[in-house]
Amino acid sequence: MNCRTSLLVAAVFSSAGAHAFAGQDTLQTMTIEGAVGEAAQNNLALLSERANVSIAEAGLITARLRPNPVLSGSAESLDLLGTGFDEVNAAGPPQYSVRVDVPFERGDKRDLRLDVAAQKKQVAEAGFADSMRRLKLDVSLAAIDVLEAKAKLLLAEDNLRALEQLVRLNEQRLASGAIPQLEVTRSRVAMLQYRSAVKTAQLAVNETRLKLLPLLGRRLDQPLVDIEDRLGPIPDKTPDLPQLLVTARLARPDLIALRNDQARSIADLRLEQAQGKVDYTLGAEYRREQGVNGRGNMLGFFVSVPLPFSNRNQGEIARADAERDKAARSLRAGETSVAGEVAAAYQEFESARVLLGDIERDLLAPTQEARASVTYVYQAGATSLLDVLDAQRAFNDTMDTYYSAQAAYRRARARLSLTVNKDVIP
Repeated sequence: MNCRTSLLVAAVFSSAGAHAFAGQDTLQTMTIEGAVGEAAQNNLALLSERANVSIAEAGLITARLRPNPVLSGSAESLDLLGTGFDEVNAAGPPQYSVRVDVPFERGDKRDLRLDVAAQKKQVAEAGFADSMRRLKLDVSLAAIDVLEAKAKLLLAEDNLRALEQLVRLNEQRLASGAIPQLEVTRSRVAMLQYRSAVKTAQLAVNETRLKLLPLLGRRLDQPLVDIEDRLGPIPDKTPDLPQLLVTARLARPDLIALRNDQARSIADLRLEQAQGKVDYTLGAEYRREQGVNGRGNMLGFFVSVPLPFSNRNQGEIARADAERDKAARSLRAGETSVAGEVAAAYQEFESARVLLGDIERDLLAPTQEARASVTYVYQAGATSLLDVLDAQRAFNDTMDTYYSAQAAYRRARARLSLTVNKDVIP
């Protein structure tokens, strides 16, 4: 991008906002990075996704807990019905007991629960990071839409000013008898057409700013956002596609989430296999008898072991095994999908980069010079109004295409960087 073009881009993308909503006091200006930062703090969908991390942390607390001991007490053979316990009927004696049972888990179940919970937390964190990546892309694209709409509004206003000057010139020439009334009428019709184009461009700017509000977590009664940003130079060299594929495979949070989910499924399978092992319950009891013939204190110990004749947790083991296979297939599918996304984003970026460079090199200067030359010749009375209108239309079409190419390049650059999850453009 040469110096002249850089100045033109800076003028379009920096000053268009002043023309777009002159006099709007509630307009807040920020950069694309600032918009992304605000969205990261206030976007409602992202805040909801962040709650999944807190939920996973709560699951980690639960997995860390050990089984509670069981305290039980009993009072038996009580003379509550009024029979009367004596040496003759030999009823009773009343018995009072306190018992404590403590479960003992086998198969390292607690460690395995912690492993599963930790993997779930990592999956949630990677999912949140991927939601952040997607939100950053959405905000960047919406902000680029604002920049494109502002640039085209500035173009429409520039065209309108040129046609207004042409109408004033023709009115002066009509007064001097140099041109007929029809030529003035034609120039006025063209001016009105460009005036309508300005209204349409203003509406487009409004719409793009409104679409940006919910992404930033703002309500409709809050100030609209105006984006201020500038294009950097177009890189002569682009990243190597194989290296982009390697970077994306390592950096994409959705792939990290899939790998963590695969690790979780393996840990879950080990946990369910451990759940098939029976746990022991050890108990101790203190019992006191107090009757007419005397009283006594007793101590007892107990061991409780379930007999796994039928339920050996076969169903959950089969379920966890199937989930492990599913997670492995999902990871392979995700890696294939990401590779396709990176390749498509790379081709889009390359096409947009080449197109923008061709327009800047081959079209901008000749189109601007042609409009200026035809206008000058027309003012001297050496050409027709149709030639001026054709040159103006060609200038408008070229600049409209140029601003669309600028926006397409920026979108492609944002998609490529966020598809790889790393800024890969030098």
